[in-house]
Amino acid sequence: MALVFHGGNGNKNAFKSLIAAEYTGVQIELAKNFEMGVSNKTPEFLKMNPIGKIPVLETPDGPIFESNAIARYVTRLKENNPLYGSSLIDFAHIEQWIDFSSMEIDVNIARWLYPRVGYIPYLAPAEELAITSLKRALGALNTHLASNTYLVGHSITLADIIMTCNLYVGFSRILVKSFTSEFPHVERYFWTLVNQPNFHKVLGEVKQTDSVPAISSQKKPVQPKEPAKPQEVKKEPKQQPAKPKTPEVNEEEEDAPKPKPKNPLDLLPPSKMILDEWKRLYSNTKTNFREVAIKGFWDMYDPEGYSLWFCDYKYNDENTVSFVTLNKVGGFLQRMDLARKYAFGKMLVIGSEPPFKVKGLWLFRGQEIPKFVFDEVYDMELYDWVKVDISDEIQKERANAMIEDQEPFEGEALLDAKCFK
Repeated sequence: MALVFHGGNGNKNAFKSLIAAEYTGVQIELAKNFEMGVSNKTPEFLKMNPIGKIPVLETPDGPIFESNAIARYVTRLKENNPLYGSSLIDFAHIEQWIDFSSMEIDVNIARWLYPRVGYIPYLAPAEELAITSLKRALGALNTHLASNTYLVGHSITLADIIMTCNLYVGFSRILVKSFTSEFPHVERYFWTLVNQPNFHKVLGEVKQTDSVPAISSQKKPVQPKEPAKPQEVKKEPKQQPAKPKTPEVNEEEEDAPKPKPKNPLDLLPPSKMILDEWKRLYSNTKTNFREVAIKGFWDMYDPEGYSLWFCDYKYNDENTVSFVTLNKVGGFLQRMDLARKYAFGKMLVIGSEPPFKVKGLWLFRGQEIPKFVFDEVYDMELYDWVKVDISDEIQKERANAMIEDQEPFEGEALLDAKCFK
């Protein structure tokens, strides 16, 4: 019986075994007319893998599932296969790097990629954790490859095949050049391997993605409508003695939605500062910004009706990738949309090289940061907040510099400046 591979040949979990087969000299047939979502739900397939996942390899001795297990089986079909090294310690190191590739590289690429393409719900803190964990893993791999061409020994092993296939997903889907350039030895290793003849035969031409996928919109599933209930035939009631009339209750009025309670900020005493006027002045001032917009701000500012706040990101040491840092700030501003009627903000991303600093200045209605903002926008907890003392000329000038996007800011270049208005 020939080896029959179920799962197609278009994903990295299939690539592992197919590349190993090329090096081992093993012939693997692809299951004919395999259709994901159909073929893997049949009773015949579920006998081979009860949870219906791919890939599965049919062998003369029975089926095997899990991609790493299949790749190991294919490799061991050849006695003394160099893909498994030449000593016990080689074998242990190969297994070590296979586990590292699966648990540190593959898992964290998936945790970053899958929410962005809509496979699982997107959560910004989870993405930040995935990116941080992936950078840590790639840093360790980069250090190892600084003095090693391959993961184990002086030739390609199964560890290199599995590592490259896992990296392939990242390079082709989400790891842009500006991200991978921080790991030059990983880049050299990846491009060297994908251009080896046995890799190229399976993978074809490999191109690095030039953009991170945009976050997919996550729509709520449409709830099925309840079937219409058959109308009951009303029986004519027997005539009863007339009763005194009672006032009729208007059911529509009873069921009418109650008006939403007013935002507490709308109940504050009127302020002489009209926030929309300041936003228009800020947007329309193209020249002489200090003389026009900054002066106009302080002329309008009402310290009794509004308050100013500095914010400083608590975890600036994690801001090591520019586009990730910019996305983090952009997401924060999107989530602040519920406060647009009551707030104005400036967010600065500071520094010409990582780690980048994120600082901001916010104008809020009232004397405190609104409670509903802290309740609804989780990013607020990621920043230290300090109320601006406008009687302190140093603090006042710092606020001016932030409104103006002054560069350099506190001695450093600005990577970007964003405005919430």
